[in-house]
Amino acid sequence: MTPRSLVVALALACAPATSIAAPVAPPAPSLVGTAAPDFTLKDLDGKDVKLSAFKGKIVVLEWFNPGCPYVKKSHTVGSLIDTANKHTAKGVVWLAINSGAAGKQGHEPAMNAEAAKTWSMTHPILRDVDGTVGKAFGATNTPHMFVIDKKGVVAYAGAIDNSPDAEGKSAEGGTLIHYVDVAVAAVRAGKPVKTAQTKAYGCSVKYGS
Repeated sequence: MTPRSLVVALALACAPATSIAAPVAPPAPSLVGTAAPDFTLKDLDGKDVKLSAFKGKIVVLEWFNPGCPYVKKSHTVGSLIDTANKHTAKGVVWLAINSGAAGKQGHEPAMNAEAAKTWSMTHPILRDVDGTVGKAFGATNTPHMFVIDKKGVVAYAGAIDNSPDAEGKSAEGGTLIHYVDVAVAAVRAGKPVKTAQTKAYGCSVKYGS
């Protein structure tokens, strides 16, 4: 045994049990480059909306919680102001998904409807009360964005932009990059998305468990 390995062995033998870290679960694999999990969810009017029905179109998913401060700022002073309307006018399908469980912040249908009216959201807000769809996509934050190409493959996953204050005032590197705009433009042009995954910021998704 070398002197170095002897030191390591003694250190491990003498270390108290509480110092041994518990196993850490590996992060969920990225969906980028794979087929988006299909789903059917009801909108605020109780109408079924099925993701696969939009195959052949670019689809943007926005994880949504009207009670989240980051969502509020994104829709009032940040990168989500009129962004959905801009893209839907060009044929993109935009779906907001609320995976908040009953009793959690932003769950109430009336609150979602009021937010849609206040923020001029003309696209559907879908209710994922049991969190099945959110967990299938690995949605962790509100907002958490996914861009799906015309073949149903996830082309981008992550933050709306590179300004984690949700106001566009703290862009990393000094220049604001609207990741979703860039991703949609690349997909529309048939090009790979240069930055295909980023870390989403915002409130945690209010899953029930």
